[in-house]
Amino acid sequence: MTAAAVNVEAVRAALRKVIDPEAGLDIVSLGLVYEIRVSDECVDIDLTMTSPACPMGDMILDDARAELRRVLPESCAIELRLVWEPPWSPERMEASARQHFGWGDG
Repeated sequence: MTAAAVNVEAVRAALRKVIDPEAGLDIVSLGLVYEIRVSDECVDIDLTMTSPACPMGDMILDDARAELRRVLPESCAIELRLVWEPPWSPERMEASARQHFGWGDG
């Protein structure tokens, strides 16, 4: 992917390959990705975990970096920021993810 082809949807597609091993779903569907900002020089992402005590946090961040590296130009910097505000809740999940867990009709 060239720098010109880097866009929010391409980044989101890469992040859909990052699976939260406790939930068995990708971090985008789970609503863990809060914001994606793309510029010529970098990709800047705010994301969270289901709780500050999430034991898989480091692994998820490492997996996100690896998936992004696969699709972004080598010159593109990756900034992942772990944020806790607003707190994550199941309402942030995509409807299909809520249905997966049997939480309402989505």
